[in-house]
Amino acid sequence: MDLSNLKPAEGSVKGKGKRIGRGQGSGKGGTATRGHKGAKSRSGYSKKLGFEGGQMPLQRRVPKFGFTNINRVEYQGVNVDTLQQLVDEKKIKDTLDFETLMSLGLAGKNDLVKILGRGELKAKLKVTAHKFTATAKAAIEAAGGEAVTL
Repeated sequence: MDLSNLKPAEGSVKGKGKRIGRGQGSGKGGTATRGHKGAKSRSGYSKKLGFEGGQMPLQRRVPKFGFTNINRVEYQGVNVDTLQQLVDEKKIKDTLDFETLMSLGLAGKNDLVKILGRGELKAKLKVTAHKFTATAKAAIEAAGGEAVTL
């Protein structure tokens, strides 16, 4: 077998298709089934994303609204019940710091972490994070732990 006698598997190619734009004698020459004039008859034509035939496109008809505060500080939330789950699974013992959260995949290296108060905590933990909600801080201290703000 070599390159001169390669052919596709039997039944994999269905029909050869029309040979378009191969001269007048073929009957498919000239405009090559593209019609006369207009954008679609030109080479290199591609429809723009969201183009509606010249009608005002949806993304331009719908009004812009809202506001994005450029100074907003985003925190990655971690709930108290997640901490309890980590203790139950023996992934943490008595301290939880930012490096541990990163290694467990609960926060990225550039994230700010905020401990949230959902659930309950039975284990005594020393938790270090950027922020705590009042309920989370209360839950950690009620279990005999310590909440350290970075």
